Amino acid sequence: MPTYVSLLNWTDQGIRNYKDTPKRADAFAAATKKVGANLLKLYWTVGPYDLVAVIEAPDEETAAAALLQLGGAGNVRTATMRAFGQEEMEQVIGRTAG
Repeated sequence: MPTYVSLLNWTDQGIRNYKDTPKRADAFAAATKKVGANLLKLYWTVGPYDLVAVIEAPDEETAAAALLQLGGAGNVRTATMRAFGQEEMEQVIGRTAG
């Protein structure tokens, strides 16, 4: 299943309610399942991003639905990237010419 890495930053609302972040993480995990995705990991980080989420979804539309629900709650903004594991990257390389 495709993997997506999301870099998250708290909004003003999100940082004001930082004490609720574990509960919000549980709610996000449940919401991803409802749309057919899976939250594999969520990390709280120090640096330019406040959190990093690793999500599996069968397609980009499902990943987008999960992340729209997350962003719609108003606590975070996301920047999401498609991630490739080693086997997937070997397949990609196999498709190249030369």
